[in-house]
Parts: sequence; structure tokens; C-alpha cells
Amino acid sequence: MLIVLPPSETKVEGGEGGALDLARLSFPRLTKPRRSLASAVRRLARRPEEMAAALKLGPRLAFEIDRNRALTTSPTMPALQRYTGVLYDALDVASLSPDALGFAASHLAVHSALFGLVGAGDPIPAYRLSHDSRLEPSVKSVWGSSIARELTERPGLVLDLRSEGYVALGPAIGNPDAHYLHVVSEGPNGAKRALNHFNKKGKGEFTRALLAQGEDFASVPDLIEWATASGFRLGLRDDGSLELVV
Repeated sequence: MLIVLPPSETKVEGGEGGALDLARLSFPRLTKPRRSLASAVRRLARRPEEMAAALKLGPRLAFEIDRNRALTTSPTMPALQRYTGVLYDALDVASLSPDALGFAASHLAVHSALFGLVGAGDPIPAYRLSHDSRLEPSVKSVWGSSIARELTERPGLVLDLRSEGYVALGPAIGNPDAHYLHVVSEGPNGAKRALNHFNKKGKGEFTRALLAQGEDFASVPDLIEWATASGFRLGLRDDGSLELVV
């Protein structure tokens, strides 16, 4: 089973690891596009005004340009510890048990606009790049079919918790074991609606429970059975995607 999370715009500063080494990251077939994007980001960071426009950064976020300029020299930390925000606050990596972290290391990936799919324990620096950042070459053109290939050829269950913007960079089309997760709320009349803030919180709490369980679910029915017993309202839609009601 592979759990695929979206990244976050905000990231923890610093780290205790050495400088970025693309050869140490998981999914080695993504090394070439990673190198291409990293070079493009560093080049653009030498032109601060252009980078601010390309990444839609106001004056208070000017430090993000310095981060991008120092991509290859700044310290690194495991990807799962690097990201912050609503989803990652709910996941609360710092309080996960060693067993849960060990399970994450082999069963969880984050889809970064800059690095593509990275393993939970992969050492990465702080950076700023989004799926819709205006870069030359474009983020979407660089990744092309690379991420889609990784997810399509991945054996076992793939739980896709990414946002739609990141799914567009590499949909898991053609993999019958890949299932996108919708997070919705249910009103008093039974009507369901998509969420934003609570979408992320629900994904974080669900991922935390999965890591704490530490079980490599072989099928959606097995996953749903566990989720129901654990207090989650998880179901399968007609199109094969999953729905979590929070």
C-alpha cells in the first residue's frame, strides 16, 4: 500500500541533514526531472522580482526566494517533517510512534511540485514551488508522464489523498488499485458537500490513523472494514474513488 499526500506551501526552516542529494531520494526514475526543475528554480531565484511574480510572493514572503536560491546548499530534513499546515498539523508527525514512522518510511509519499514523489523519510530542503507556479520549463511539462508512470506501475493499493492540482501533474490512470479520496461533510438532510479546511484536517487525521495501525491493506474492502471499526465513515463511490465523511 502507498499513501500519497499533497505537499503544503509552508515548510519548517532548517534541518540537521546535509545538503540536497537527489540520488538519495526515493523513486529514482524521477531524478532527471528533479534536476531540471531544481536548476530552473535556482536560476530564477537570481532574479528576485521575476521569481516573486512567478510564485505570487508578496514582500512578507521574500525569504522564500532566498530558500530557492540555496536549494543545493541548505540543510535537509525528512519530507514528512518538512511540511506544515492543516493536514500536517492533524497528522502531528512529532508524536508518532517509532513503529508508525517506520511504516510511513515504506508506505507513504508526498507529491512535491519540485521533487515529484518523495518518500516520507527522504531528506529535502525548504523550498517554494507550487503545481501552478509559472516556471520555464513549466512544472507540468517537466513531470509529463513520469509521476503517472510511478503511480500506475506501483503494485498494491494506492490511496491518493492529493489535491486536484497535484493529481493533474500525474494522475494514476490505468491502475485499478489506485483510489482517489474525497473528503465531504453531510448536512442534516443527508446532502454532502466538499470541504476545504476540514478536507485537509480529515486527511491528516485519517493518515495518522493509518500509520498508527501500520497495516498494509491489500484491498479496499479490507481498508473500509478497518476504517469503520476505527470510527471513520469511509465508503466506495461508483467511479472507484473513496469518500470520507467528516
